[in-house]
Amino acid sequence: MTAHRSDLKRQLLEQARKRTAPRAASPNGSASAAHATATPVAERFTRFDAHPGYQQLAMLRQGAEQLGLKDPFFKVHEGIAGATSVIQGTSCINFASYNYLGYSGDPRVTQAAADALTRYGTSVSASRVVSGERPIHHELEQAIAKAYQADDAVAFVSGHATNVSTLGYLLGPKDLVLHDEYIHNSSLVGAQLSGAKRMSFTHNDPEALDALLSRHRHQFERVIVVIEGLYSMDGDIPDLPRFIELKKRHQVWLMVDEAHSFGVMGATGLGLHEHFAIDPTEVDIWMGTMSKTLSGCGGYIAGNKALVETLRYFAPGFLYSVGMPAQVAAPSIKVLELMQQEPERVENLHTISRYFLQQAKAHGMDTGHSIGAAVVPIIVGSSPLAAHLSHTLLEQYHINVQPILHPAVPEKSARLRFFLAHDHTQAHIDQTLDALATLLAQAQT
Repeated sequence: MTAHRSDLKRQLLEQARKRTAPRAASPNGSASAAHATATPVAERFTRFDAHPGYQQLAMLRQGAEQLGLKDPFFKVHEGIAGATSVIQGTSCINFASYNYLGYSGDPRVTQAAADALTRYGTSVSASRVVSGERPIHHELEQAIAKAYQADDAVAFVSGHATNVSTLGYLLGPKDLVLHDEYIHNSSLVGAQLSGAKRMSFTHNDPEALDALLSRHRHQFERVIVVIEGLYSMDGDIPDLPRFIELKKRHQVWLMVDEAHSFGVMGATGLGLHEHFAIDPTEVDIWMGTMSKTLSGCGGYIAGNKALVETLRYFAPGFLYSVGMPAQVAAPSIKVLELMQQEPERVENLHTISRYFLQQAKAHGMDTGHSIGAAVVPIIVGSSPLAAHLSHTLLEQYHINVQPILHPAVPEKSARLRFFLAHDHTQAHIDQTLDALATLLAQAQT
């Protein structure tokens, strides 16, 4: 009996050993010996320098070197970047920052950040749902909600993640996302993450949207239309009242991304609803970022209580991310307060933006569809030319403006993109456009 038990034990141990031993799969799917050689993999699939993205970057850099140009990206600003900035030790006129109302660097805003830093430390050290909640988060969200006359708002630590997480969570495979063809990458990624069907409509074309909704609305459960308040490539705005009319008629949600329009549009900078004098509750989801006019960082969603509570408890980009540091939240609170006290900053921004647009047109430059509100492109129609102009303006004239190149825009739409600030002067504009006109004339000879 003892011998029988010993043999049985030995057999069971052997079976267990065989089950847990490493097994390599042969090409036809059967198990091969534990130490069989793996099927060779092409070397290009194991090297980062063979990745298509890096190959494209290397090709672009090679082309720039052949043209005698420096990489136009990742320029280092050595201080506060507003209407002017310091790059490589040289002061320049700056048209490449979103500091529209000049509050980033304002001593009052800086002091608010310093006070919050002293009180709460450099990090809240946890996601807000766990133990990262601080009174300053509630204060910020209530200030944002007040700006939109909304029930509530929720602040995310990243503007890009705000759209990704909001769209990614709210929609699903039985739903539809309809968006302007020029919508920001963050909304595209959010729509893809959701698993919903996605369709684009012609830029700023409510009639094209109406046709899509008439054709497809009945095929889906939830449908959301996503547009921007101010398109940062073109400097134009949507016909918001018309989009609201369509969303009501077709029974869909309307989401407006105000990353660039908040602080710019409207008499006091409260955004697109103030510009059109409409009730902001007519829009289902207001989205914005705090890295531009609001001089902080992160993004927000404002809307009714059910929307905000749902995102606060379930949106992955909020739920699983650390809470916003207090010194990042505090500047935006202060800016929201100052904006209402200093509407002249918005007025100055409107005035200088219109002046830039008018003078650019007077020089015969192609400004596309810009309305002259903080963002004005000058379309030059060639990526090499746009890169050359940007390079020469900085090197010879100490003017900083970024080129927008293919594939970010079609090659024929390559451009210089000018961001205006409230403290740009007419002298800044005249000097810049005169220099650009000279370079464009040289390029044509």
